[in-house]
Amino acid sequence: MKPLSDFTPARVALGRAGHALPTSAHLAFQAAHAQARDAVHLPLDVPSLILDLRPLFPHLLAVSSAAASRDVYLRRPDLGRRLAPASESLLASHHAPCDAAFIVADGLSALAVHRHARGLLDALLVRLPLDDWRLAPLVIATQARVAIGDPIASLLGASLAVVFIGERPGLSSPDSLGIYLTWNPQPGRTDAERNCISNIRAEGLTYAAAAHKLLFLMTESRRRKLSGVSLKEEAALPDPTPHPLLP
Repeated sequence: MKPLSDFTPARVALGRAGHALPTSAHLAFQAAHAQARDAVHLPLDVPSLILDLRPLFPHLLAVSSAAASRDVYLRRPDLGRRLAPASESLLASHHAPCDAAFIVADGLSALAVHRHARGLLDALLVRLPLDDWRLAPLVIATQARVAIGDPIASLLGASLAVVFIGERPGLSSPDSLGIYLTWNPQPGRTDAERNCISNIRAEGLTYAAAAHKLLFLMTESRRRKLSGVSLKEEAALPDPTPHPLLP
């Protein structure tokens, strides 16, 4: 019979040494905790990300939130939802009515962005009918929370905000990427007015499956002019394909 640990990444059936965990399990826990902490504090390498994404989006803009540093960002979530004044001015100068704005934000795991943003955008753009979608310049946002997509997309004149963001690291997932979609983005939108696709990583949701779900949500959101709890993700999954990060 296979051990329970073969069927889940959860910390189960770790064994014991006296009244404590075995040394190997204790050290593995400490290593996972260190990876999660590192992911939270790792800064986003914006120049590297721009080089990686420019073949997909020749026109990119880099902005920052009102949180002046990582320490401030972690202590003041509200500042991570607002733009710095200089970033507001930059975005306003690029205002033009369009269907959607894609925002790549560091969130709580820049590692997730560096590992998965390019692959996910690749998978989406080959499915997105670009002759039917007017896209804003791609925006890279630092010290950013999910809600920063609302003022960004609003200033750019986009009807739909699509935020790719590093999710809060877990002890088995320091590099999980999430997507948040909001129709008619404006400052003050609530989480109930967004749709979320989460757990995009090697051990989770594949790029192909995430792109398929996102295209369904984008299409239905534009057609029905809504998002959030009123919009259900009912896309039938395509045939399974190998994950690009797995052998």
